[in-house]
Amino acid sequence: MDFNTQTVVITGASGNLGRAVARAFARQGANLVLLGRKMESLESAFGPPGTQRLYVPTDLLDPKQVQAAVTAGIAQFGRIDILCNIAGGFRMGSLVHETSDDDWDFLIDINARSMLQMVRAVVPGMLAGGSGKIINVGANAAQKGVAQMGAYCASKDAVIRLTEAMAAELRQSNINVNCVLPSIIDTPENRSAMPAADASRWVAPEALADVITFLASDAARAIYGASIPVTGQS
Repeated sequence: MDFNTQTVVITGASGNLGRAVARAFARQGANLVLLGRKMESLESAFGPPGTQRLYVPTDLLDPKQVQAAVTAGIAQFGRIDILCNIAGGFRMGSLVHETSDDDWDFLIDINARSMLQMVRAVVPGMLAGGSGKIINVGANAAQKGVAQMGAYCASKDAVIRLTEAMAAELRQSNINVNCVLPSIIDTPENRSAMPAADASRWVAPEALADVITFLASDAARAIYGASIPVTGQS
């Protein structure tokens, strides 16, 4: 896989998976537009900006900030070839009939609305350029309802269905839209929350990044609307 001359936008770039995805693309020569909530977090994760790295602090729920981030990426690198919607979040514990508006809104916003804001800003340029790749992050748990995870499953199921709808809408325009469905990702936060679990069976961020970069590559040019489980040994 060679991403020289291609520009990749990554949301949630300073998180565990975002860092792994950014580094995977960087090793293959890509220009990176890295979005996160705070400049300090981006610089802590990746060091100072460079000729192939643009950092843009962005509230993904603010359409003006999202559009400004995409505009800045195009201004520096000329176009956006690949969008990786990595930003997301998790909450569980409530029964469906006890789910608060705060939990529902948080999960729908961080997992589905953030993705919607990004594609609104990026897809018109891909259509104008005649090609593009979009990779979203769903969840393996979203393939069915799980007790005390109803709101989370619903928000990630929305990611899957929007991925399928976009793939059907954009495939004739040479834009591939797919998503990955990870199980538990091996992060320091998850190890801390589940100290008794066997983390070796979880999905390493780097392994998930390999699948994402494959979907962004020309090798995946015939794949549209796929939801690919990435579950490690769990």
